[in-house]
Amino acid sequence: MAVLVTAGLIAGLAVLVNGPWLQVRQVAWAGQRYTPGYEIERILGRLRGSQLLTVDSQALAAEVASLPAVDGVRVEALLPDRIEVTIVERKAAFIWRTSAVQLVCADNGTVIGQIALRSDLPKDLAMLPRIDDHRADSRNIIVGDTLDAGTVMTALRLAAIQPAALGSTATGVTVQLDDEYGFVLAAQGASWKAAFGRQMPDVGSAQGGGAAGSADQVLAQVAAIRTLFSLQPEASVSWVDARNPGKVYWRP
Repeated sequence: MAVLVTAGLIAGLAVLVNGPWLQVRQVAWAGQRYTPGYEIERILGRLRGSQLLTVDSQALAAEVASLPAVDGVRVEALLPDRIEVTIVERKAAFIWRTSAVQLVCADNGTVIGQIALRSDLPKDLAMLPRIDDHRADSRNIIVGDTLDAGTVMTALRLAAIQPAALGSTATGVTVQLDDEYGFVLAAQGASWKAAFGRQMPDVGSAQGGGAAGSADQVLAQVAAIRTLFSLQPEASVSWVDARNPGKVYWRP
């Protein structure tokens, strides 16, 4: 009798697994902001018609997690015919603006989303540091790319500079990046710009010379500009070349 019951259960399970009653007919997802819906549909859509009990939840979660903006995934198989996926995305840390698009970036430099160039940023994103990248190659950066860690570190370090530290009465500064001068600070509410050069700290160096050296360089440049504005009225300056903090040039 036990053998017959066991055989019956196995046969019943086989019928459930392979029959038409537990096939995936619905897929749903939630939690995404930057991840395009069509990317998730591409992954989940092919599950329709497959057997619910044979769906590999771990493999499915790993595939969704490979999308650039995704930081965490939970997959649930719900009887009789539904797969639900909950996504946790990476937090936006700064905006990288090129001549083609506004890129939303995570703190590790991964580009997780994009916003049309002429569109206003949502309020929460408008409060983030913004870097205007005017380099010729920047227009080739797309979602999924990871920006150079040293470039990002320097850009955010410059974006954190307060005008008062420069001896300036500007209301703020914006960070620009171009092929000729490297990093450039542009004063808001004032008429000057200051070139800081191509500072690329070696963030992978265990010796501390790269990143620390770049930080010291920025401090020296900030001090040089502050000294300039203590001797020369800020309103009379339009351009400062502080790439060599020991020999700063300026023009009216």
